[in-house]
Amino acid sequence: MAGLIVLLVVAALVLLTLARTVRIIPQARAGVVERLGRYSRTLTPGLTIVVPFIDRIRDMMDLREQVVSFDPQPVITEDNLVVSIDTVIYFQVTDAKAATYEIANYIQGIEQLTVTTLRNVIGGMALEKTLTSRDEINNQLRGVLDEATGKWGIRVNRVELKAIDPPASIKETMEKQMRADREKRAAILTAEGVKQSQILTAEGEKQSAILRAEGQRQAAILQAEGQAKAIDTVFRAIHEGDADPKLLAYQYLQVLPQIAQGEANKVWIIPSEVTRALGQLGSALPGRNETGSET
Repeated sequence: MAGLIVLLVVAALVLLTLARTVRIIPQARAGVVERLGRYSRTLTPGLTIVVPFIDRIRDMMDLREQVVSFDPQPVITEDNLVVSIDTVIYFQVTDAKAATYEIANYIQGIEQLTVTTLRNVIGGMALEKTLTSRDEINNQLRGVLDEATGKWGIRVNRVELKAIDPPASIKETMEKQMRADREKRAAILTAEGVKQSQILTAEGEKQSAILRAEGQRQAAILQAEGQAKAIDTVFRAIHEGDADPKLLAYQYLQVLPQIAQGEANKVWIIPSEVTRALGQLGSALPGRNETGSET
C-alpha cells in the first residue's frame, strides 16, 4: 500500500513537472519569462519548454491592436470655456518586456498622458477652432502619445475624439447663431431669386416689345408697299385706257376715303387736273346749271 502511494505521488510530480515544462503560447501573444526573479526571455507563439520551478511566465501580453475609450474629461479652451471631450485610443504592444517592466499599468499611463496632452493642446485653441479642428487635435495627440509611449513598448496608431461637448448655455447660443445664419442665407437666396425673376421678366417684356414693334413695322411696310402697288396698277390701267377727266375725277372721289383713314393725313394736296375734272364732273351732273347753282 505504501508503495502505491509513493508511485502515485511520483506520477503526480512527473505530470506537474511536464505541465510546467512544456508550454503552448497562443498566436498574437507573448510570454515574459523570469528565471529566479530576473528577466530571462520572451516566448513567441508556439510550443516551448521552460525549466520547471526555476523559470516563471510572469505575464502573457496581447500583441493585437487594442482600443481603449476614456471617460469624458473637462478641458478649458483658450477663451476660458470648459468643454467635455471623449477620447478613443488605438494602440498596440510591440515590446512585451518594456510593457512589463517599464511601467506598472500602461493603460492607466496612456489615459493620464492623454488627459494632460489634451489639456495642453485644447488650452491653446479657442472654442470655435476646437470644434472644427478635430483632425489637427488628433494628429497632435497621436504624435505626443506615440513618442511618450515608445519607451513602454507601445505604439499608438490612432487617436480619435468621440465628442466635444460645450456647456449648455454655449450650445444654446451657437444654435441661435446657426439659426440666424440660416435665416440670413435664406433671405439672401430669396432676394436673389426675386431679383433674377424681375430681370428675366423685364428682359422678356423688352424682347416682346421689340418683336412687336418689328412686326408692326414690317406689317406697315408691307401694307404701304401693297397700297403703292395697287395705286400704281390703277393709274397704269387708267392711263393705258386713256380715261377722260370725268372718269379720273370719279376715281379720285373713290380714293379720298382711303386717304382720309391715315392718322397723319391732316392736309390733303389735290392736283389742279383733278380740280378741273371735278368741276367738269359737277357741271355734268343733272339739275345744275353752268354757274353751279340749282335750276
